[in-house]
Amino acid sequence: MNRQNFLGHLALALTIILVAAFAGQMRRWHKERATRGEKEEVGIEFRVDEDAPAVHEERDDDARAEVIVRFRPGTSPEQVERLAARLGDRVQDQYEYVRGYVAIEDEDGLDVQSVVNEYMMQEEVEYAEPNFQIELDPLEADDAEEAQDSLNHPPTSAPNDPLLGEQWALINTGQREGKTKADINALQAWLQKTTGSEKIVVAVLDSGVDYTHRDLMGNMWLRPASLAPYRDAQLGTIDDQHGYNAVENNGDPMDDNGHGTHCAGIIGAEGNNGEGIAGVNWKVQIMPLKFLGAGGSGTTKDAIEAINYAIERRKAGVNLRIISASWGSTQRSRGLEDAIRRAGEEGILFVAAAGNSSVNNDRSPHFPSSYPLPNVLSVAALDRRDELASFSNYGLKSVHIAAPGKEILSTWLDGDYEEHSGTSMATPVVSGVAALMLASEPGLSMEKLRERLLGSVDKLDSLNGKIATGGRINAARAVGAQTESSWYEMGTLP
Repeated sequence: MNRQNFLGHLALALTIILVAAFAGQMRRWHKERATRGEKEEVGIEFRVDEDAPAVHEERDDDARAEVIVRFRPGTSPEQVERLAARLGDRVQDQYEYVRGYVAIEDEDGLDVQSVVNEYMMQEEVEYAEPNFQIELDPLEADDAEEAQDSLNHPPTSAPNDPLLGEQWALINTGQREGKTKADINALQAWLQKTTGSEKIVVAVLDSGVDYTHRDLMGNMWLRPASLAPYRDAQLGTIDDQHGYNAVENNGDPMDDNGHGTHCAGIIGAEGNNGEGIAGVNWKVQIMPLKFLGAGGSGTTKDAIEAINYAIERRKAGVNLRIISASWGSTQRSRGLEDAIRRAGEEGILFVAAAGNSSVNNDRSPHFPSSYPLPNVLSVAALDRRDELASFSNYGLKSVHIAAPGKEILSTWLDGDYEEHSGTSMATPVVSGVAALMLASEPGLSMEKLRERLLGSVDKLDSLNGKIATGGRINAARAVGAQTESSWYEMGTLP
């Protein structure tokens, strides 16, 4: 072969190699793009019948990836900052009271999983996970006009709140085809033991609370003048006069969704004030912890930040004993689990909704209610006939107790009242009873409080084999009132 032919063949071979390499790279680019698109389209989602949230991994294309990282013991804040800077990221917050946890935002354009993998390769890191998105499904409202028809005829042995006649969860007279006495026996608890105490603080971890609602404002937590404003090393000083807003990192947890206000009213709408409804507690302090926005969405990062705030306020002297959490998903977050565990170490009971997907949580766990933690109490929902609500999750091992959760009338935005259904409504009933117990016995430990709640139930055939206790909570029994006499025979309220 002459030199000219050799050079020609060599040039042709090189051209073929370059074309093949370019085609291979194009295929890799296409595959990576398709994989990213598939991840963005599929996500992780939990849909429910009525009002529980869903969790997603996907994010907007123009949003920066956010991750929750747990660093190993002994890693200093300065080391965390240096590592994040080296990886092209920014430390959003280091949770002072949830040990070792840091929220980090990517600043060099990586997707979430790449950032997670990046941190998992660092020797200082125990684990990393995405900052999962949490979303509330729209609540299902019942006919408010129908609910008004019988509001002027409350039972005679009742507080003077005009809407009490429709609060079957508290006093069930068989109204609207209900079953008489299929309730939590609230009246006997009130008459014999307590109507609540403003010394007990219950945190509502949700979409905030309308703290200007006329039936709630008298029972809202306000930071005492003797307590310094909340201070966070990264976020600065926050004037938490009304509680905490983790969405905007400020002290204004005003509800712009409605869900949190509804839950708050069940726990502690002011009783016997001639206004609206009565809460399980006539007197209590409700602390709003807002991590869900107007559209009902939030993140695990913000939920952890809100719990971190609650722990700090507890350590600072606030008598915060209960966190009520009416939301959940099928996505397990180790960061959220550890935050709830840490709250338990400070004596805080965490009451959580079992979920509204009509599934067995023993087989398909629902979080946070399915975290196997000693301070978690999982709540199923009942209808006004003492039957397990059609939407309610259940589980002989993982769901602990049931409470009324269908067609529940409570406070709403703009001074209004609405009926809604879900384990979201059953959860604050149990949180409210727990607060009643603490009003009666302030010295109860978190462990004893949980034990007594579980031992307070009325056994129901409809719950046999469905939940751990097999029963509906009974407020009178929980506070130690005599339960053998009928509430119909009780005298007038003091």
